Amino acid sequence: MSEPTGAARRRGPFKVGDQVQLTDPKGRHYTFTLEAGKNFHTHKGSFPHDELIGAPEGSVVRTTGNVAYLALRPLLPDYVLSMPRGAAVVYPKDAGQILAFADIFPGARVVEAGVGSGSLSSFLLRAIGDQGMLHSYERRADFAEIAQANVERYFGGPHPAWQLTVGDLQDNLSDTDVDRVILDMLAPWECLEAVSKALVPGGILCCYVATTTQLARTVESIREIGCFNEPTAWETMIRNWHIEGLAVRPDHRMIGHTGFLLTARRLADGVEPPMRRRRPAKGAYGEDYEGPNADGGTGR
Repeated sequence: MSEPTGAARRRGPFKVGDQVQLTDPKGRHYTFTLEAGKNFHTHKGSFPHDELIGAPEGSVVRTTGNVAYLALRPLLPDYVLSMPRGAAVVYPKDAGQILAFADIFPGARVVEAGVGSGSLSSFLLRAIGDQGMLHSYERRADFAEIAQANVERYFGGPHPAWQLTVGDLQDNLSDTDVDRVILDMLAPWECLEAVSKALVPGGILCCYVATTTQLARTVESIREIGCFNEPTAWETMIRNWHIEGLAVRPDHRMIGHTGFLLTARRLADGVEPPMRRRRPAKGAYGEDYEGPNADGGTGR
């Protein structure tokens, strides 16, 4: 039985072509690709790549300036934060939430729109495995080119479960019996009709948006289309902690708002969503509101 795509690059001694992440005494990271006969240079000296080729992961190397660096393979969260970018990347904290709350499983058939730099595509491909299907749509050819290079660099070549299409999802979507749809785009509400036809009953729609106005418009549009259950929306923030003896305190900096996530599940054909028991707050649909349910949800 052959190994899953990319697995061989995640274990064993370092070899030519592997990515290496060095950590200096101050905790700073440096990532490079191992090449026979080359040297890695820093302002604290250099060392030959050959010193790491064949060495076990977790080795320590010293530069000509006698500075020690810890050598490990970069984790996927490290990789996506350091890879070349066209568009902004989906941060690992949000990618982890998508994998969990969109319930991405091995063998899943997933459609993704808004590939950006390939960050989320890498997480999705690793989760669905070689037997799954990820069809990614990106309207900008330059972003698609960068994303493809980043994904293939991480997995060591093309991934058998991945198909990348340049163009708008709503104009090109031909996939059927899709388990999950992930929309990372400016106007996900424009794709709802198309993805509702592609999703299987019980399938999950997950949207990643940056602003409260996008979030509100997307949720109201999901309610209006009438073939999904009540959406759930949230955001996540990460605060690291400094721990040194009795000095235990939160770090001065944290990863705050990056975007909002929302999920909704596809209902069976012909089924109407249950009536919401919670009424909209007074003034929620004011005179200046022009989005879906502009009548305040009364249907008048």
